[in-house]
Amino acid sequence: MDFRIFAAPMQGFTDAPFCHFHTEVYGQGIDAWFSPFIRVEKGEVRRRDIKNITSSLNWNHTLIPQIIFRDEAEFGILCNGVAGAGFDRMDLNLGCPFPPQVRHGRGSALLRKPELLDAVAGMADGLALSVKMRLGVERPDEWMGIADTLNRMKLSHVTVHPRVASQQYGGEMYIDEFAAIYERISHPVVFNGDIIFPQGIDAVTSRFPRLAGVMIGRGLLARPSLVAEWAEGREWGHEERVVKIRSLHEGIYGYYCDTLCGATQILAKIKPFWEYLEPEIGRKHAKAIKKASSLAKYEEAVRNIM
Repeated sequence: MDFRIFAAPMQGFTDAPFCHFHTEVYGQGIDAWFSPFIRVEKGEVRRRDIKNITSSLNWNHTLIPQIIFRDEAEFGILCNGVAGAGFDRMDLNLGCPFPPQVRHGRGSALLRKPELLDAVAGMADGLALSVKMRLGVERPDEWMGIADTLNRMKLSHVTVHPRVASQQYGGEMYIDEFAAIYERISHPVVFNGDIIFPQGIDAVTSRFPRLAGVMIGRGLLARPSLVAEWAEGREWGHEERVVKIRSLHEGIYGYYCDTLCGATQILAKIKPFWEYLEPEIGRKHAKAIKKASSLAKYEEAVRNIM
């Protein structure tokens, strides 16, 4: 497996419009985007999840659906949904730390269910599989309980975020424990976690030279140019970054204005775009965007950024 740059699944952020217009503005530097997890709702694949992965906007980038499940029944429903949507591969979510999902046996809770992983490994019906996981739910050595199971499965790669679910998205990463799983897992390993600057890619690959790739999540939301900067081998200036951010926003905002009904819906969808961008645009502008109660006030706040 050649070295790859993946975009992490981010609920509420990396849906089809973001992936499409990011690719338009920053180019093809990201090898694949992973969809926000697809779930079962009322006995069927949630319709808005299918709508997202089958969007006509997905033509300009590679998309890999990610699923979240708690048992064989949900896994089967999701396999059928993903295959029916025209995909030949999917990613298994073994890392979601969101407490309601974990309590119901999904996401990182699967780290404690090797028997379930053994059972579903043969149910994919021609779908190529990969895994995104954490080191554990409470302890960073819990991965050891499923290492052999993962090694028996046919996987294209395993993406590891070196935290435990109880940490959510903060706290120190367990790099020594990552080094252990990096050596133990027989599949190509991808690193995910706290890559927030272009230099971060080189730092992690320098320490772990056999990595198959990196997956970037919040770093890509806070600095959308991160991968493009790394590919060019130079750090962009602040003005250049902000100009591109505005271009990215223009595409996404225009799409929402064309497809959604009314200011309330549009503002609810577009405001999260800025959630991680305060360091780039400044606190004053971030606050004005957050407070905007009409499209006119919102557009004025965006115009004032630079």
